[in-house]
Amino acid sequence: MPRGLTLELNNEKDFIIKKTPWTRWLAAILPNRCLMCHQQIESSNRGVCSVCLHACRYQTPICLGCGVEIPVLMAFCGHCMASPPLIVISPCSYHQGLGHWIGQIKYQAQFAVIDVLVDALVQRILYLESLGFIQLPQVLIAVPLHKKRLQQRGFNQAWLIAQALAKRLDIPLIDNVLLRVIETQPQAGLSGKLRRKNLKGAFTLSTDFNWQRVALIDDVVTTGTTVDEIAKLLQQKHTQVQVWCLARAEAPGK
Repeated sequence: MPRGLTLELNNEKDFIIKKTPWTRWLAAILPNRCLMCHQQIESSNRGVCSVCLHACRYQTPICLGCGVEIPVLMAFCGHCMASPPLIVISPCSYHQGLGHWIGQIKYQAQFAVIDVLVDALVQRILYLESLGFIQLPQVLIAVPLHKKRLQQRGFNQAWLIAQALAKRLDIPLIDNVLLRVIETQPQAGLSGKLRRKNLKGAFTLSTDFNWQRVALIDDVVTTGTTVDEIAKLLQQKHTQVQVWCLARAEAPGK
């Protein structure tokens, strides 16, 4: 944990990293440079400049199911229209420049990119809603960490992203209805089959869950195994589920 940062327990699930006064002062006087191009950022944004952000964002219509580019503005590609999959909304592809920096949120506690990418995600969400492709959810739920992993890492990056989204969209973020009850091994490096086996029974949903529309929040969606496993639980309650993340990979084989 970097010096000058303190941990505050936010109920039994989440930790929030807060800056002490001297680190806020230090951030104010240090040059605000883009992590990608290293140029000075002239706006109030931090982490990524507007030029790099624009270059990494989707430039063409994207299927909300599998993530592939489509030639016309539609919610799904022809293949996904036949059997609509779980909706995944993100402002950019995991493989188009920002994936590394989103990974740094989790592995290096590099939070500088969160606000600017959350803003980009909010813009995309509201745009898709204006097109009638999605309906805003009643509540947000962050993909949970197991309590041991949370204690080791000190924060849940999905919860931090969800908290920022909740504030911008004025949608409640609910805790302690979705729990990770099995401490699974890290998913990175596992095949799709092993990922599914690894996550089997890893999550549980409280019995008093009663919302009809939910957005599940994560930092990235790659194979989709984690969010698919959680969506199955929610759909047993006849809940409409969509996934919001900072970046996504195209579905395997696409």
